[in-house]
Amino acid sequence: MDTVLIDKTKHFVKSELRNAEGGHDWFHTERVFNNALLIAKSEKVDINVVALASLLHDIADSKFHNDDETIGPKKASQFLLKNNVDSVIIEHVVKIIENMSFKNTFDGGQMFNSKELEVVQDADRLDAIGAVGIARCFNYGGFKNRALYNPEIKPNLNMTKAEYKNSDAPTINHFYEKLLLLKDRMNTKTGKRIASKRHNYMLGFLEQFYEEWNGKL
Repeated sequence: MDTVLIDKTKHFVKSELRNAEGGHDWFHTERVFNNALLIAKSEKVDINVVALASLLHDIADSKFHNDDETIGPKKASQFLLKNNVDSVIIEHVVKIIENMSFKNTFDGGQMFNSKELEVVQDADRLDAIGAVGIARCFNYGGFKNRALYNPEIKPNLNMTKAEYKNSDAPTINHFYEKLLLLKDRMNTKTGKRIASKRHNYMLGFLEQFYEEWNGKL
């Protein structure tokens, strides 16, 4: 792994995300980076592509940029060009960033795949589930001023990409509309193994949540 380039990338990402929402900040990126390196140990991948894509994947999340999905890939490409990274690597990293998001699974939106994408995608999805995933989910719900839960508003399990992006449903609904679906959408053996444990943790949390919501002792 090109440690000099990786260190420069970390410094750049930290600077870009210094005022980011808590669920999509530098610490999220750092966890995804660490997850990706762990998963990559069991996969035949270009480790530099995995490392760079995991660090740059949320450099400008469209949720915080008026739904513009082009800003992140452009920023990543400009940074890598400035640091004289090989064009083949840049193209691969950009394609990963453009295709790894959960929302791109709607309407047949994911148009690219590679082993490196599978690793980074799994790493990102692992951070969306389990204890940290629950914390991130409610942090973002609070950021958007969403209700915790409303029994009268049922999860929408047949959303289009546009409906998913524009949803303002209670935070608990997001478990059913995304988080609980991720275990069965993991790509790698390592990702699937870790996801299974975190998935079960979320099920336990939801059981406890409903008991407390309904006043059960």
